[in-house]
Amino acid sequence: MGGEFARRKLLGILSGSWVAQCCYAVAKLGVPDLLAEGPCSVDELASRCGADPGALARLLRGMASIGLFRRTAPGTYALTSVTECLRSDVPGSLRQTAILDGEEVFRSFAEILHTVRTGAPAFDIVHGEPFYDYLGDNRAAAATFTEAMDANRLPTTLADCDFSGVDTLVDVGGGSGGLLTAVLTVHPAMRGVLLELPEAVRQAAKRTVEVGLADRVELVEGSFFDAVPGGGDAYVLARVLHNWTDEEALLILRRVRAAMAPGTRLVVFEQLMADEHENPDAASGMVDLLMLVLLEGHDRTEEHYRRLLAESGFVLDAVHHGVGAAADSALVARAT
Repeated sequence: MGGEFARRKLLGILSGSWVAQCCYAVAKLGVPDLLAEGPCSVDELASRCGADPGALARLLRGMASIGLFRRTAPGTYALTSVTECLRSDVPGSLRQTAILDGEEVFRSFAEILHTVRTGAPAFDIVHGEPFYDYLGDNRAAAATFTEAMDANRLPTTLADCDFSGVDTLVDVGGGSGGLLTAVLTVHPAMRGVLLELPEAVRQAAKRTVEVGLADRVELVEGSFFDAVPGGGDAYVLARVLHNWTDEEALLILRRVRAAMAPGTRLVVFEQLMADEHENPDAASGMVDLLMLVLLEGHDRTEEHYRRLLAESGFVLDAVHHGVGAAADSALVARAT
């Protein structure tokens, strides 16, 4: 009995990529948006999204069999609570995540054997250049990536961080400004500076207008490998350092330190790896595999980050540990 259960479990795992690619297909076609107002026939959906009616019917029937759509009548389907998340107009939409995972990420994982044999990211051989160079050369992919990252929840440990007395907060590599605008909303006297690459800056400009903070946020287009804006009372690096090797992470931290006066605070938000004697949770283990295939970076233990901070001119004053799977911890450091 145990053997049959294990066999069925493995077969389910092996077909998991099929399901993910089905989610990609309906997201790319915009099917969840077309179903936002209620059930719709396959023929109408196919006409509106440019799909073959027969193929779309089989796709939706298959996805309905595992609870991703609901058949309300023959040839007519509606969203479930899961595929509601693939709509483009819902808070925390996962549409762009499904598209990113279904295109660049999927093709990279197809070459994971290259990574395991060589230690080098499969992304580079699939796409002909490193991940961030590729985003720099492909504006559409960069926009998808930035929007996909926006779907990530703010670190819960953000609430544990004291930003009182901070007049200017500098968010280094802060995407489209989700974290920065959240902090500024809570602290109405605070001003913010966001350093990001061009596509993220374009999206941040739109976000700051939408939330009414355009007059309190300075958007700086540039790379944290080159220079970081000075004059901040506190700095933030949220989910940045794990994307890079130790040497690159040290360079980023040293650029941040060069912009800071002694005593200025730096808050680093990252998932912390378990020590070797602890078992990793599934979510953090999978994220580390994603990093392995796409980038040269990796998650790190608390002690590892402590060493990097010390080598770049910081002392770690406090750590607010995230609770739950894939939760970000907040490492609060001070420039020496």
